[in-house]
Amino acid sequence: MHKKLWEASLSQKKNSNLAHFEKFLNQNFKFKGKYNFKKLLNWSIRKPNLFWSAVWDFSKVKGIKSERYKKTKKFIDNKFLLNSKLNFSENLLSKANNEKAVTFISENGFKEVRTWKELKNNTENLSNFFLSHKISSNDRIAAYMPNQIETVECFLATSAIGAIWSSCSPDFGTPGLIERFSQIKPKILILTDRYYYNGKEISIIERLPDILKKIKSIKKVLIFSYPGKKLLNFKLKKKIKIFYKKDIPISNTNIFNYKKFDFEKDLAILYSSGTTGKPKCICHRSGGVLLQHLKEHQLHCEIKPGDNIFYFTTCGWMMWNWLVSSLASKASIVLFDGFPMFKRNDLLFKIAEKEKVSLFGVSAKYIDQLKKLNLNIKSKYKLKNLKTICSTGSPLSKEGFDYIYEKVKKNVHLSSISGGTDIVSCFVLGNIFSPVYRGEIQNNGLGMDVHVFSDKGKSILNQKGELVCKSPFPSMPSKFWNDQNGDKYKKAYFSKYKNTWHHGDYAERKKSGGYIIYGRSDATLNPGGVRLGTSEIYSVIEKINEIKECIVVGQAWDNDVRIILFVVLNKNYSLTGDLVTKLKTKIRYEASPRHVPSKIIKVTDIPRTKNGKIVELAVKNIIEGNKIKNIQALANPDILIEYKNLKELKY
Repeated sequence: MHKKLWEASLSQKKNSNLAHFEKFLNQNFKFKGKYNFKKLLNWSIRKPNLFWSAVWDFSKVKGIKSERYKKTKKFIDNKFLLNSKLNFSENLLSKANNEKAVTFISENGFKEVRTWKELKNNTENLSNFFLSHKISSNDRIAAYMPNQIETVECFLATSAIGAIWSSCSPDFGTPGLIERFSQIKPKILILTDRYYYNGKEISIIERLPDILKKIKSIKKVLIFSYPGKKLLNFKLKKKIKIFYKKDIPISNTNIFNYKKFDFEKDLAILYSSGTTGKPKCICHRSGGVLLQHLKEHQLHCEIKPGDNIFYFTTCGWMMWNWLVSSLASKASIVLFDGFPMFKRNDLLFKIAEKEKVSLFGVSAKYIDQLKKLNLNIKSKYKLKNLKTICSTGSPLSKEGFDYIYEKVKKNVHLSSISGGTDIVSCFVLGNIFSPVYRGEIQNNGLGMDVHVFSDKGKSILNQKGELVCKSPFPSMPSKFWNDQNGDKYKKAYFSKYKNTWHHGDYAERKKSGGYIIYGRSDATLNPGGVRLGTSEIYSVIEKINEIKECIVVGQAWDNDVRIILFVVLNKNYSLTGDLVTKLKTKIRYEASPRHVPSKIIKVTDIPRTKNGKIVELAVKNIIEGNKIKNIQALANPDILIEYKNLKELKY
C-alpha cells in the first residue's frame, strides 16, 4: 500500500532552499518550474553541465569557475567544470565570527565548543605546522582518532594545504588500520591517546609501536589527548619525531593564503569495507565532493545558515565527511563520541533537544532498536528545532517509518538516504517538494540518472533489480590508490553493464519515482533461481518480541540455494519448536512462501563491520567452507567460529 506519511506545507515549500533554487533557474535558464521536483530532476539530468554550474553559483562556492565540461563516451573520463579552481577548506570555513561552529559531546557528558573564529585559527595554525614539517600537496596525512573537534581541524588543515586526508576510527584494531594505511604510505600519523565506549576506556596510544613497525612511511606522529582528559603517559622506544598539541605554534593573527587547487584535486582516501577482499583505497576529488555535498545539504536536506547538524558516525564512515561538509552551508555541526545509549536509551534525543538540532542523522539499525524498546520520544522531548531526520546504513523498514511519525515527531521530513563510500554521497535521497511514502526513499539525487536494471540491462519499474547510474557525476572517485591502469576501478563498477555505473544494491524503482533498497545484491537470495532481498525477511523478523536480531544467508545446497536464518534471542527466550513455527508462518504470510527459511538456527551474536553493518557474505562463506577474505574488516570476527561446521547445516 502506497501510504503517505508526510508532506511539506505550502509555506515550507515556499521558503525552502529548493524553491529558491527553482527561482534561480527561472531567472537564469528560463526554467519555468514551481515546486516540481520531477521537472527539476529531468532538467538536471538532461543538462548536467548547466546544472552543476548552477549549484556552484547558487551555493556561492569560493573559487574560480570554468564552464568547461569534458564529455566523452567513456563514463569515468567525463569531467565537470574543467580547470575550475578552489580550496576545499576555505569553503568550509565559511564564517569567522564568535558564533558556535562545532560542538563536541562525549558519552560521559563532557562538552566542548569551538566558535567559527577559533576553528579557523586552529586550522590555520595546524596548516602552518604541517607546512613547517615539509608536508606538501598530495602527501598523505592519516588520522586514527575519535569523532572530536581536533579531527575536524586536522582534516581542514590537511585539505587547506592540498595534502590528502585519510582516517580510521579507533574501533578498527591495529591490523585493520595497518591494512588500510600501509597502502597509501602516509608521512604523518595523527592519533588520540584513547577513546571511550559504553563506559570503558580503551587505549589507542599503546598500538603505536605496532603501527610504526609495519608502516615505514610514517616519519612523524602528532598526538592529542581525549577531550577533557589529561594525556596518557607513554614512552616510545623507537626514535621517531613525536609532537603534541603544545608543539603547534599558536597565532591568532594568521595571514594564511588559501591556495586554489584544481577542481579535480585529490581530497581524501576512503576505504571499502573490505568484506570481499583487501579494502579498496577510494580516492575522492575536492571539487566534486564539495559540489555534491552542497547540493545534498542545501537542495535535498534543506540545511540553512545557523542550523545545527548532527549525525551519529565515526571517522571511519563516509557520513563523517558528509557531516563535516555541512560547515560549507554556514551550519554548525554537533559531534558525538561513544555509545549512543550510554546510561539512557534516549541519550541522542536528549542531545538533539539541548543542542537545538535541526537535522538528526542516524542508522536504520538505531531506529529499529528504538522501535523495539518502544521508546515514546515525543512524550518527553518537543524537538521543536528538528526539521529533518536522515536514516542510512541499511534499508529502513516500513515499521521504522511508522515509528518515527508515531513516537518521535509528526511534522518532520524523514529522509531515508542511500549511496556509499564509493561516491561519498547519495544516489537516492529526500526532497521537500515530494511526499514521504511509507518504506520508500523519495527520489534520485538531482543530477543523478539513477535507474533499476534487469539482468539484461533494461530499465524496469515496480520490479526488483540492480541499482545503476546511467550518466557521470562529479563525485565519482578519481581513482583507486595503487590501481595504475584503473582495472580494479572498472571491475568494481563497470563490469556488469557496459558504460553504466553498477552500484551493487538490490532495489526497486516505483512509478512515483521513489525507491526501495533491499540490501546488497551480492547478498541476495536465489532459491530456485528467484532473486529475493534479505531485507524482506528482516522486516518480518524484527517485529517479533522473542528476536533481538538476525542474519539471513543463502547456502549452496543440492544444486540449488536454501535460505538459512540465524537468530539472536532476547533474554528469557529459547528457540522452541513453537517459535520456529511462528517465525516461518510470519515469513510465509508477510513476505512469501519462497522467503521461508529451510533452517532457523540460534546464535549468540551477528558478525558486523566496524560501521555496524551486518556481514551476510562472511557468514555465507564460512558455512560453505570458503575463506573469509578480510577478517580485519569485522568488529567481532571471533563470532564466526560459532557459524563454522554447524551440524544443522550438514543435512
